[in-house]
Amino acid sequence: MYQRLLVPVDGTELSGRAMEESIRLARQLGAEITGFIAEPAVALPSSIGTHPDRYQRAATAHEEMTAEHARKLLGRFEARAREAGVEFKGHYTRNNNIDAAIADAAHEQGCDMIVMVTHGRGAFGELLFGSHTKAVMSRSKLPVLVLH
Repeated sequence: MYQRLLVPVDGTELSGRAMEESIRLARQLGAEITGFIAEPAVALPSSIGTHPDRYQRAATAHEEMTAEHARKLLGRFEARAREAGVEFKGHYTRNNNIDAAIADAAHEQGCDMIVMVTHGRGAFGELLFGSHTKAVMSRSKLPVLVLH
């Protein structure tokens, strides 16, 4: 059966549901969880040559802020999992291509299932905002459990 679940989270209310449901599933399966966050990479300015020191300060601040966000969120996830007796490891990366980052992390971390939540926006919402869940399903060869 499934032994390693990749669970992408982002700190929203829906990711809290992903945490709880994936912990419940992992307990039933005797599986471990890899919590995953894809933080946005720092954007390059259009005029990098004019203020490289300002860009460097902003990039450093961005890296510190995203690392702290990931540590806190994955720490909460880990505490919940361990409290339930589920093995947990956290992993984060900086990548603006969320879908690819999730699929790549599942492969790199040796996971055998991805557990995701979806906003369930419907066809019009997907047209406007896209669907990370659908994109991950098309990129990964792993089964994807989708929670609504």
